[in-house]
Amino acid sequence: MIKLNTTALLGMVFLAMVSCKNEAKKTDAQENSNQETVTTTTDVTGNYVSSEYEKRNEGYDWVSVTVKPAANDNIKIAVRSRADKKKPTCTFDALAKKANDSTYKAVINDKTVVFSFKNKQISIATANKEDNSFLNFYCSGGGSLAGSYHKIDGDLDQTQIDKTIFRKNVTLQGVGFNISTQKNGMETELTVAPYGLEIDNSAVTQNIDGNVVDVEIEDLNSDGSPEVLIYTQSDGSGSYGNVIGYSVNNKKSMSEIYFPPITENKELSKGYMGHDEFTIIETTLAQRFPIYTKEDTNATPTGGTRQINYKLVDGEASRKFVVKNSTDFNTNN
Repeated sequence: MIKLNTTALLGMVFLAMVSCKNEAKKTDAQENSNQETVTTTTDVTGNYVSSEYEKRNEGYDWVSVTVKPAANDNIKIAVRSRADKKKPTCTFDALAKKANDSTYKAVINDKTVVFSFKNKQISIATANKEDNSFLNFYCSGGGSLAGSYHKIDGDLDQTQIDKTIFRKNVTLQGVGFNISTQKNGMETELTVAPYGLEIDNSAVTQNIDGNVVDVEIEDLNSDGSPEVLIYTQSDGSGSYGNVIGYSVNNKKSMSEIYFPPITENKELSKGYMGHDEFTIIETTLAQRFPIYTKEDTNATPTGGTRQINYKLVDGEASRKFVVKNSTDFNTNN
C-alpha cells in the first residue's frame, strides 16, 4: 500500500471519501437518525413498507424501509421490521450515493446494493445477480432485503416497529464489532459489542450526545490489531462532531481511545461551529469542518474549510489521538 505523504493529497482523498464512506470493504452497513437539509431533484424520502403491512393487525410480519436525506445528495436507508411479537426479521442501515434521480447505490463488503425508485416504490437488489444472496445476511428465517416496498403517508406503526436507531457491523484481522444505538427514555444509548477477542468480549454501553453518523475500522498503529472509530453528531443546528474509539490490545481485549475536543486547541478551533465530517485515510484520522467568520450565520460559512489530521499514539494511561497537521482550504471561490 502506498502511503500518502502530503497534506494536500490527504485533503483531496478526504473530499472523495466523505461522500462514499460506506465503500470501505471492511464495513457492513450504516445509518443514523440525524436530520440534515438536503435539496434533491426528486423527493424519494419517506417510509416504504412490504405488502404485509396492511395486515399487521391480523398478526402478519412486515418490513419497512425509511429513506432520509443526507449530505452531498446522498440518502440514509434504514430497514426495520416488526418487533412487538418476535425478534425483528430484517435490520439494515446504509448511506447510499446518488447515481441519478431515481437510483442510489451503496458499496458494502465489495458488493453494490442498488436502491431504485419508481411510482412511489423502492426496489432493493444487488448490481450483480450472483450477489443477491448477500442480502439474506441482514434477515433471519430465510428472509431477504431484496424486493419492492411501497410508500405510505405518515409514520410507521410505532407500537410494532423495532426501535433500533443505528446498527453496523465491522470486522478486520479476525476481530469484529457490532455497533448499535437505541433510545432509552430521553437518552441515546450506544452499545459496542466486540467478538473474536481471545480474553474479553464484554460489550460496553454508554449514553451519547446526539446520534451515531458512521463507524469505521482500521489498524491505525499497524500493530496487527484493529481500532474501531464511531463518529457521532450532536442534535441541533450546530451538529457538533465527536469520535468514540476503541483499540484492540494484541487481539485479547479492547480499551477506549482518547480523542481531544477541538476546543482544547485555541488555534485550530478558530472559526469552528460544528458540522464536522470524519473519515480514515490510510492510517490517519481526518476531521473536516467549515470555517466561520464573525459575520457568518450558522447556515452560510464563508471562511473556507479546515482539515485536521490525527495520528494514534500510545499515552501514559491509554492510546490517544494527537494532531499530525492541519490545512485550511479556500472552498468559496
